[in-house]
Amino acid sequence: MNKLEFSFLNRIIAIGVFTIALSTFSLTVEPTASFWDAGEYISTSAKLQVGHPPGAPLYQMMGAFFSLFANGNENIALMVNFMSVFSSSLAILFLYLSLVIILKKFTRLVKEKPENAKFSVLGSSAIGSLSLCFSDSFWFNAVEAEVYAMATLILSALFWLALKWEEEMNTEYGDRWLLMISFVIGLSFGVHFMGLLTIPAIGMIYFFKKTKKITFKNFIFSNLISVAILLFIFILLLPSTLAIFGEVEVYFVNNLDLPFNTGTIFTGFVILLFFYYSLKITSQKNWVNINTGILCLFFVLLGFSSWIMLPIRANANTVINENSPTDARQLLAYYNLEQYPETKLFYGPMFSDMYAGQDDIQPYIDDKPKYERNYKLKKYVIVNNWEGAKVNSNRNHRGVLPRLWSPEHAENYINFTGPLNFKLSSEYKNNDELKSVVSNFYQQQLDGELTGEDYHN
Repeated sequence: MNKLEFSFLNRIIAIGVFTIALSTFSLTVEPTASFWDAGEYISTSAKLQVGHPPGAPLYQMMGAFFSLFANGNENIALMVNFMSVFSSSLAILFLYLSLVIILKKFTRLVKEKPENAKFSVLGSSAIGSLSLCFSDSFWFNAVEAEVYAMATLILSALFWLALKWEEEMNTEYGDRWLLMISFVIGLSFGVHFMGLLTIPAIGMIYFFKKTKKITFKNFIFSNLISVAILLFIFILLLPSTLAIFGEVEVYFVNNLDLPFNTGTIFTGFVILLFFYYSLKITSQKNWVNINTGILCLFFVLLGFSSWIMLPIRANANTVINENSPTDARQLLAYYNLEQYPETKLFYGPMFSDMYAGQDDIQPYIDDKPKYERNYKLKKYVIVNNWEGAKVNSNRNHRGVLPRLWSPEHAENYINFTGPLNFKLSSEYKNNDELKSVVSNFYQQQLDGELTGEDYHN
């Protein structure tokens, strides 16, 4: 296989795949706003306003750039939609390039007819990428102002970067791809969190590249490490960074009587000094792996810095200013989706909790305190009654990995699991009318006449 010829053909086909995707999406792009969040994203992008949590500041800044090309206010929506067109076309391009790298590895077994291998790799990659291009879900997201198009671009770009890192992993400058991966992971927080889903895949690429003898034990262990890195970035690193900013800010203002934002500025300087001196020391001592790890953290935070836009624009009192994340404390609440009902990932209440009543031992638990600035007192004050403010879930209706958790979907769950077992409370046992209803219910259950909707009602 002629390397120069292969590289030339690869570039030509890559341009062709990108052009086909761009043309297809451009011809079918939404001319105005579509359903759901599209109208909000268009409005917040065009004027750099604050949308609903958990926010998409990078998406909105890019949308503001695309809206500059509108030749009138009536075409702003079209130009913001075109951002999804361009993002999706690039996602198809990166998918094609990734497929070429993967399929080239299989051609090592094909030595007899290299020409066939060449056209097999390039043709299969083109067909695979264009199959995604014309799939329903991807196409719908590609022509409207939603974050999923750009999030898919980040996913495909991250995977391509991981494959390039794998190719140069053992070279002198191979870790430059790892730093780029870290930066793009940080950027993904400014669009959609689903970009983090590539981290386990990147971990597997590293595992298969570096591990000489693969066993079931080290395979499972590497998976656990990959998921731990994902959770570290998503649950610990970025929320903890925002929490430190918030706690120091409140302490500086409330305890040291310093002006607003003093603690935020101080924390920013401390973090920069930490990275400066830690990188300097690890470089002097030639601690390569530690130095690279610290650089990765720095690039993740650098990518995450797009979130600075939110408090800047919130303090400008824009027309759309959801949750008004004007300071570090409120920005953390914005990131943690505190306005939404809390969902549990590993352990929490099932949907049946809605029928169970309050917990007998601890019926109420504390909510999170909400701090707001009081300009008269020049302090941060708590504006909500947070102590014992939340109804606790019933401990008998909690479980590990609570996938059937949403009360809104109880009907669907019951259709799947069957009606729940229950008994009449002792205080209602003498109520003849209720006993009759329960008796009829059990008879219908035995006859198989009940649906989830009947039970829910």
